[in-house]
Amino acid sequence: MTMRNSRWHSRRHSRWCVAIAATLLLAGCGGGAESVSWNGKAVALTKEQVREVLPDGEAMTGWEESARPKSVEMDEFYRSQACPIKGNKGCENSRFYGAATFRHDDGATSVTFLIIAYDSEQSAREAYDMLWDGAYGKTVGQGAKTFGIGSIGDERDARFGSSGYGGEPGAVTQTRVGTTLLWTRAASTDKGGIDEDGVRDLATVLAKRARQAQDGDTPSAALDG
Repeated sequence: MTMRNSRWHSRRHSRWCVAIAATLLLAGCGGGAESVSWNGKAVALTKEQVREVLPDGEAMTGWEESARPKSVEMDEFYRSQACPIKGNKGCENSRFYGAATFRHDDGATSVTFLIIAYDSEQSAREAYDMLWDGAYGKTVGQGAKTFGIGSIGDERDARFGSSGYGGEPGAVTQTRVGTTLLWTRAASTDKGGIDEDGVRDLATVLAKRARQAQDGDTPSAALDG
């Protein structure tokens, strides 16, 4: 998969999404349990697999890491970050949380990838609507429009709107792949800095990597292949 750099032309550095990654104070957490099959169709990922699902520098041609891919065991603090609604609804039976943030080499566009790994496909499915309707779907403004991101994952939603008070463009996608929920949050300080095709490419990479992990493979999907 190749993304044209023209999709991300801009002039200034974007600070949107950095705060999200900064909340992940990813220090000294214990390892995860072994992956377990669920009805022979999906697996509950380990902490290490969650980290591997998140794209790294090699997978993101034309981008620079702002916050390296990290994963943590879910606890009270991380539930408040991952599921920012009353009672942290949507984090029931979650096991791990991960994030990675990149800035495009044009200096103005950023993207944050997020993942919650659950103990089963059913748990992820039950959390899907709760988190989209209650939190993530609202992050790009009430006037945001929906757009299609293809047939990636088992469930998917996307909205394109603004990321800040100045009307800068922003987009969010949410995807369920088996036992995981995935988010791609992109923004730019340039009003032409991001478009639906570029966001679709980013969300597809994340979803493919999650599928590869649940198939027992090392995630390798990248923007340039």
